[in-house]
Amino acid sequence: MNLQKPIFIAFLLSNIIITKVYAECTCEPQEIPGDKNKALKYKLIALASILVSGGIGVSIPFAGKIIPALRPEKDGFFVVKAFAAGVILATAFIHILPQAFASLTSPCLKEHPWGDFPFTGLVAMMATIATLLFETSSAAYQVRAAATKVVGNGGDEEMNDGVVVESHGHVHVSMFGVDDPEVRRYRIVSQVLELGIIVHSVIIGLSLGASKTPKTIKPLLAALSFHQFFEGLGLGGSIFQAKIKPVTVILMGASFALTTPSGIVIGILVSNTYNENTSKALMVQGVLNAASAGILIYMALVDLLSPDFKNPRMQNNKILLLSSNISLFLGVGLMSLLALWA
Repeated sequence: MNLQKPIFIAFLLSNIIITKVYAECTCEPQEIPGDKNKALKYKLIALASILVSGGIGVSIPFAGKIIPALRPEKDGFFVVKAFAAGVILATAFIHILPQAFASLTSPCLKEHPWGDFPFTGLVAMMATIATLLFETSSAAYQVRAAATKVVGNGGDEEMNDGVVVESHGHVHVSMFGVDDPEVRRYRIVSQVLELGIIVHSVIIGLSLGASKTPKTIKPLLAALSFHQFFEGLGLGGSIFQAKIKPVTVILMGASFALTTPSGIVIGILVSNTYNENTSKALMVQGVLNAASAGILIYMALVDLLSPDFKNPRMQNNKILLLSSNISLFLGVGLMSLLALWA
């Protein structure tokens, strides 16, 4: 199932809808504190820094000739990927969820129904379950499509672990031309991971672009560049392992690298009319951040960390296992530390 086109169309529509919602979040004109030109300068620096760091991060797994140790088939990539997964996990738990909670429990919202129920946890939980259902249904669709194709050919074949086999036991053809089930899994993982990252990236880009003081922007510049780099690294590794077409690789990589800068540009354009404390803005930010956190928590634990830490190659190598554990805690710790200023 080719999921790229509907997913990217959905991203485009979500950007348009969110921009319209934010543009309508207009109360009385606010006096802009501080130096407006200086704030704009820092926004442009942040835009360039995030664009470069995200682009480099998502490209590293494809630069095996430049950095051989970071190629996905090397042990070093397990360690770096564990660090990236730690960054993504900490981003969800320590950065995105608290922001979602603050938005949906703000005193600017009416107490009913937002103050009566923990909507942040509900949205995050439902997003996690939806991610699981999406992955399993996509995998099931692939198996059924291959089985239907075999039956339609009228041959005397059967499915055996995703491989089509003739009745006398000889391998006839593999599903979608991919023999490795891990490759098929990474094709789904890379798309779902990009979905979770991009939903959050739109929101943080808008928030940074709409910020009105350099004091708010400067700490975000460092924190967002840092986690954009390692989110890109985790996503790039999944895309590399999915072995998809070069055109799709470029499209996914460019979409990831450009989403946050695009959000910054939109935020700059609506900064004079945007008021983050209106009920509509708080609800949009809170719900989307909570959903993004649920997706990223699932992806970090289930799709990035669990397969690698259960991999016999890692379990049979004590040094690699220890290094990956340390790397995971370093990623979580450093991103948590940066969250103090972001």
